[in-house]
Amino acid sequence: MDIVKEVLDKQRKDLEKYKPITVEKHLEVATDLGHLMVTDPNYFDDEKFKADHEQYLLDLTRDNTQLLINSIWELPTDRQDEYIVAKLPVPRTVLPRARKLPVPKPLTKWEQIAKAKGIKKRTRDKKVYDEVLDKWVPTYGYQRYKAEKEKDWVLEVPQNADPNKDMFQEKRDLRIERIAKNEISRMKNIARTKKIQTLRTGFLGPESASAKELVTAANIAKASTASVGVFQEKLSNEKVARGIGVRELIPGSKRKRTPLTLPGEKKRNLDIVSKVLNKKPKIDVEKAISLQKAEARAEREAASAEGAPKKKQGKKGAKGSFGRKKPKGGQGKRNHSKRAVGRKRR
Repeated sequence: MDIVKEVLDKQRKDLEKYKPITVEKHLEVATDLGHLMVTDPNYFDDEKFKADHEQYLLDLTRDNTQLLINSIWELPTDRQDEYIVAKLPVPRTVLPRARKLPVPKPLTKWEQIAKAKGIKKRTRDKKVYDEVLDKWVPTYGYQRYKAEKEKDWVLEVPQNADPNKDMFQEKRDLRIERIAKNEISRMKNIARTKKIQTLRTGFLGPESASAKELVTAANIAKASTASVGVFQEKLSNEKVARGIGVRELIPGSKRKRTPLTLPGEKKRNLDIVSKVLNKKPKIDVEKAISLQKAEARAEREAASAEGAPKKKQGKKGAKGSFGRKKPKGGQGKRNHSKRAVGRKRR
C-alpha cells in the first residue's frame, strides 16, 4: 500500500506542474485568428501586479495564449507533408501601418519613351557565341571586355588618320567617355526623380563653381602658358574676369604706380592739423583759485619770517665755551623712565 501511495503522490505532483487547458474568465476575450491576436477586456488587478508583477503578467499571458490555442484547434485543418495546418480566417481588426504606403518608383526618361512608343524590354542571354574567337563569351561584364581585347588584337588605321596615332588608346578613351556619359545620364535621372535642380554642364551642389569663378579660372588658365596667354586663341563669347587684368597675371610687367597718398587723405591730414592748432585749452577755475591762494599764503609766511626779531648769538668767550644757553636741569622733576643723556659723572 505504501508503494501505491508513493506512486500516486508522485503522479499528482507531476500533474500539478501542468495547468489545465480550460481557462475561466469573467468576460469573454475577443480573438482575431486572422492576426493571431487576443484582446482581454477583463479587470487588471493592480494589487497583484504590485505584489509580484512578473508572476502576475506571466499567468495572464499564459491564460490568454491558452485561449488562443484553443480557438486555433477549432478551425478546419489540412494535412500537408506530414504536418497539420490550420486555415486561418480573414483578419477582422484593422491595424495601423508602421510606415507610409510605398510610392511607385518613378520612370526614367528612357522608360517613359519606351512606354509611349510601346518598346518592350528584351531579355539578353548571359553568353553569346563569338565566331571570331570560336567560343562562348559573356554578353556583359569584365569578361566581355577581355574577350573584346582578345578579338581586337589588331586595329586598322584609317586612310586620313595620323599614322603615328595610337588607335588602341583612342578606342580606350572612347570607351571611358561612353561610360562617363552613361553615368551622367544615370545621375540626371536620379536628380529628375528627386526633383533636384540641375545645370546644363553638371549638377548643382556645394562643390559646383559659379559663373564668376569659372570665368576667373579660365582667365588664369589662359595666362598660365609659356607665352602668358599671348598666343592663345580666344573663345567664343569669352569674358574677362573683373579685378584680374593682364598686369596682375603677367609676372614682371610694368604696373601703374600707385599714388603715395590715397584720395582724400590730404584733406583728412589738414583737418587734423587745424583741429590741433585751433584747440582751446580747458581752464579749471577752481584749480587756478586754489593755486593762487597757496601762492599768497607762501608769500605771507615768508614776509612774517623776515620781520621777526633776530636771536642774539653769544660770542666766543671763555675757554671751551660758546655763546649758547646752558641747558636747564630737571628742577627736581626727574623722570626715572628716561635714560640719562650725556657722560656719566664720577
